[in-house]
This record gives sequence, structure tokens and C-alpha cells, in this order.
Amino acid sequence: MTATTTLTARALLLDMDSTLVNSEAVVERCWRRWAAEQGLDAAEVLAVVHGRQGWATMAALLPDRPMERNMADNRRMLAQETADMDGVEPVPGAPAFMAALAGLPHALVTSADIALSDARMGAAGLPMPEVRITAESVGASKPDPEGFLKGAAELGFAPEDCLVFEDSEAGIEAGRAAGMRVIGVGDRAAAFAPTAQVRDLTQVRVEARADGVLAVHLTP
Repeated sequence: MTATTTLTARALLLDMDSTLVNSEAVVERCWRRWAAEQGLDAAEVLAVVHGRQGWATMAALLPDRPMERNMADNRRMLAQETADMDGVEPVPGAPAFMAALAGLPHALVTSADIALSDARMGAAGLPMPEVRITAESVGASKPDPEGFLKGAAELGFAPEDCLVFEDSEAGIEAGRAAGMRVIGVGDRAAAFAPTAQVRDLTQVRVEARADGVLAVHLTP
């Protein structure tokens, strides 16, 4: 990105982990423990965990494992993650970005559950959007588009009027499958062909126009 790029939308749909909140250290600690318990290579596990609900990652890694065990491990891991806020902080630019969205149509669409999203947004000092789609809200994990489609519906906008902010392959695929444009956040996102990509949220400025259009300016 060599010059300012502007995308327009009527609503923004925001992933949480590694998009608004840097929780990478906690995620790595929890999944390394799980990988060791299962006798799996931690690097291979960490390569696929981002963006999905935990049970979906487990099912992808261990396809013959009973889903009841995945769901039990998922509940245990969510409890561990919710209790561990060491190193959780806002992604650079996230506080100003969220402040700029106050009163504008936006929603959180996360694979975390209510308790974990409360804990991480709180630890990062970020306001919780009035509309929030969590693990409890959906029957399918990203890369399924259900979460983003529900977020758009709750805000009252068509999918094509929404702009997604995401960091992971699963999340970017979910946004595209929902018929939405996607701004990739962070270096990991660049590999998955988002509509546009930024290093972090310091490169994003949101302008609310009089006609209700949100102009999202992406600067180098």
C-alpha cells in the first residue's frame, strides 16, 4: 500500500483476537499445553488455531476424535484463557479506532464466548460494541460465514454494505463467504488475499459522512 486507500461501507464488523486485542501470548500458552497433552507438534497446531472456535480446530487436527472430547477440552480451554490475561493488550491504534466508532454502526464478531470476550476487551481497555456475535450466537465456527451474516442482520445492513476487519485465514474466508469485503489486520492476514491489508489499526481512519456512509481511509 503506497498511497491512501479508501473503502466505503455502512457498517463495520470487527474480529477481536489479533484484530483489536493482542492475545497471542495467551493463545500460544494454552494451545502449547493442549498440543503436549495430545502428543502433537506445537508449531503445527499453532499454524491452524487462529480464527476458529477451539472445538473446530481440534476436530480439524484430530478428525477421528469424538466430538464430545473436543467440546469438553474446548470448555476447559475457554476457562483457562478467561483466567489468563497476562500480556493481553490492545493492538496498536485500537483505542483510537474504537473511540472513532462510538455511535456508528459496528459489531464485534468473535469466536470467543461472552466471558472471554468480556475479559479480553476489558483487559485491553476497549469498549464493547452494543452488538456482539460470540460463540454462543452461532452454530458454526469461522470459516463459516454465519457470524458475519448475523452481525450484519443485527445491525440492519445487507452483507455488501459491511466491511470486515480480520487477521486470520478462517476469518478472512468467513468474511468473503458472507459476501463482504475484508480488511486484513497484521502480517498474517496478508497471505490470505484480503481486499486490503494494514499492519495495525494506526493505519486506519474512519470518517462518518452526512449520508450515513463510513469512509475507511487506509494510510501507509
